Amino acid sequence: MELIIYIFYLSLLFIFLPFLLTGIIRKVRAYAQGRKGPKLIQFYWEVSKAFLKVPVLHNYFSEISNLAPRVALYSSFMIWTIVLFEWAPFILIPFFLALYRFSFIGFAMEGATSFGGMASGREILLSVMVEPTFILMILAAQSHIEISETPQGILIGILFLALSFMTILAELAKPPFDDPRTHLELTMVHEAMILEASGRQLAYFELASSIKLSALLVFLVKLALEHSKLFDYIFMNHLGREFLILPIVVVLAILIGFWEANSVRRKWTWIPEFMGLTFIAILILGSLVKLS
Repeated sequence: MELIIYIFYLSLLFIFLPFLLTGIIRKVRAYAQGRKGPKLIQFYWEVSKAFLKVPVLHNYFSEISNLAPRVALYSSFMIWTIVLFEWAPFILIPFFLALYRFSFIGFAMEGATSFGGMASGREILLSVMVEPTFILMILAAQSHIEISETPQGILIGILFLALSFMTILAELAKPPFDDPRTHLELTMVHEAMILEASGRQLAYFELASSIKLSALLVFLVKLALEHSKLFDYIFMNHLGREFLILPIVVVLAILIGFWEANSVRRKWTWIPEFMGLTFIAILILGSLVKLS
């Protein structure tokens, strides 16, 4: 019976969580800015409507423009299944992230626009800065280290998870690394690469981004739950921990919504220094967690 409940629960998360989290972030961001905001299921209707439209492309686009959106969706889908169902090692996630990023950059460069090239360069800079830190997070997730219940262990664990959360914000191109609120192409990263997308191609890209958001947030929650001794005394079985994923991920989505509404994008010269310090800090904190 527990196995049936577990499979049903994961299936619901797999289908509905990407749409739910995107709706929560939009709603909370609008609320923090004093607006009513869209409905929670508005993203679903936007994607459904876009899937029914034929994309408008100029004559210089090749088959790459049709393949890239599907590759992006496939990559995010594979990351989502690995994180949620854990059918493969987490170390495969960076490879699908690279494929996901390559599809966006390929589509942007195919359009041969100045904004697409500029955004592609920024995306590559972010990937170079983020991927080493993200691999460290995956190594921590695949290891057998545990955060002890001592004050020192709890403090180290909180700092480790906070820096991991900032790394995920960089991977998702959220503030302070990017500002999704603006529509000025000179400051865009993710949005500027898909300015030429329309119709079902835009739907593929937007759905892929939403799935990637859900996958990385669930990955962070699993990293916290599976390496903390605190929950061993409360939830003795694996099923109890899995049911904690949904409320914690919703809380993280609410925090991201408020964060987007109240933070600003920093200068690009600041990003390499910050991500380098983050890499060193996570490396040190991971060693301290292992020793504690």
